[in-house]
Amino acid sequence: MINPKITRQMEKQPNQLLWHGVFLLLVLAAIFGIYKAVQAVDYTWRWERIPQYIAYQAEQKHYAEFDGTVVAEKGQLFLQDDLDPSRRQAIAAQGAQLAEGDTVFLGDTLDVQLSWTAGPIAWGVWVTVKLSLVAGVFAILLGTLAGLARLSPNPALRNLAVTYVELIRGTPLLVQIFIVYFFIGTVLNLDRFTAGVAALAVFTGAYVAEIVRAGISSIHKGQMEAGRSLGMTSAQTMRYVILPQAFKRVLPPLAGQFINLIKDSSLVSVISITDLTKAGREVVSSTFSPFEVWFTVALLYLVLTGTLSFLVRRLEVKYARSN
Repeated sequence: MINPKITRQMEKQPNQLLWHGVFLLLVLAAIFGIYKAVQAVDYTWRWERIPQYIAYQAEQKHYAEFDGTVVAEKGQLFLQDDLDPSRRQAIAAQGAQLAEGDTVFLGDTLDVQLSWTAGPIAWGVWVTVKLSLVAGVFAILLGTLAGLARLSPNPALRNLAVTYVELIRGTPLLVQIFIVYFFIGTVLNLDRFTAGVAALAVFTGAYVAEIVRAGISSIHKGQMEAGRSLGMTSAQTMRYVILPQAFKRVLPPLAGQFINLIKDSSLVSVISITDLTKAGREVVSSTFSPFEVWFTVALLYLVLTGTLSFLVRRLEVKYARSN
């Protein structure tokens, strides 16, 4: 006889195949809508212009250092000085512009080598990753300290942390970037990259502080009492007992905040840091292909944030297994 509880549970479960089909139909409808919108726009798509701004083969020419004649020895070409036969300059077999017996003068091209070089968009991705990584590290340090200060029994530390968090969260990031670069950066003689990192770290640190505070507050007070009963100081209990547990709980919101950090880093382009967004603007000005460039930039941001989300999910699974 079938258990009635099992029957009710089976009835409550949705039809997986049906709802996967609904999802597929919605995706296809979205794709069709985008296709019709593209057709309605009188625009000539030139996707072939984009790859060279991500990576391209750059020419590296080697020039003759003296007058001479091309000679061959053991399958290798050399430029031999007419005045001093012992003086030679090697010529690369691949990309050689000369043949044996040719007369060469000082400054003539001997060979041309092709090498893959990162384009402006690829360099923009690197700058964005570097900027976000450095700012993220400082944001964690600053946010953790501010979060602990918010829970401190010391009124001065607590009020200072509250002022920092409310002031930063209550003003736009763009305004903060201008203040850091044009005012603080001028006083302290900061370069653009340092000013951008400082602005992003201070801004993100305020949100990290609230996440850390909430995570620590979610840990039962008995954990602190248990640590103190074992002879540990308050600082030791916080470091070895409270913070490891709180970190597991705040990992998802921290990941979301650092995803926002990657996207917020696009604002530093206003102070002429050539990140992915500024590189996109420069490419648009040279290709006159705004749609292709901005779709590519959006896709690259999606790859960065998606990779971070994947890594955080793996970290969550690892911590879940360790429990």
